[in-house]
Amino acid sequence: MFARPPRRDPLSSLAPQGGQDAAALPAGPVARPVRLAGEVYEILLKRLMALEIEPGERIGVDALVRELEVSQTPIREALGRLETQGLVVKVHLSGYRAAPQLTRKQFSDLSELRLVIEPAAAAKAALLMSDDERDAIAAIADSMGQRFSTDTQVAYNRFAEEDTRFHAAIAKASQNELYYDILVQQAVHVRLFRLRLSARVTTDALVEHACIMEAFHARDPDAVAAAMRTHLENAYARFVGIYDS
Repeated sequence: MFARPPRRDPLSSLAPQGGQDAAALPAGPVARPVRLAGEVYEILLKRLMALEIEPGERIGVDALVRELEVSQTPIREALGRLETQGLVVKVHLSGYRAAPQLTRKQFSDLSELRLVIEPAAAAKAALLMSDDERDAIAAIADSMGQRFSTDTQVAYNRFAEEDTRFHAAIAKASQNELYYDILVQQAVHVRLFRLRLSARVTTDALVEHACIMEAFHARDPDAVAAAMRTHLENAYARFVGIYDS
């Protein structure tokens, strides 16, 4: 029997890279030889989330080498990280392209999936999570309320990543690996935030996250499930207007 290879945690691609301030990232060539892949990632993430790189558009590695004045290695590392988040896709014999935007059907399907999985995962997590896990999730929620940058798009991108980590950490605390795997592999959250840049998306989500955390601190699975369901239904309402308009 063959040994099973180590399981890679997709959430690790969302971890902050060395605490670097995204606001300080250059818009053009990367001059410093440190954390190059992280800097290239931030540049590409900003362009993808702002739709400066349009859905379906080819992302040329050679063109980025010339523009950013770095080798192919950090560019390919950054693109691989973005691929795990569902923001770029690798096409056979064609390289990388920006992921297509969610269709109305895909958006509805993903929202339905979340309503099935996440309230149940949250209720289970309320019963099973350790105090340390709860505190770690609370720390993510707290960090989302802080200003990451004076650059609105950069701050919004960072909020989207932290939102992904918040929901994935709750699913992981449920101790149901299928909940966690489905949620992370679908890359639901960052893809949704790519639909719209809006202060309301972030401010309303913060209030709803606080309600979820309050129920977690009370160890009340029914209240946690209800708060999560309300949050998901409100998130659907915030984004669905894009398609309705």
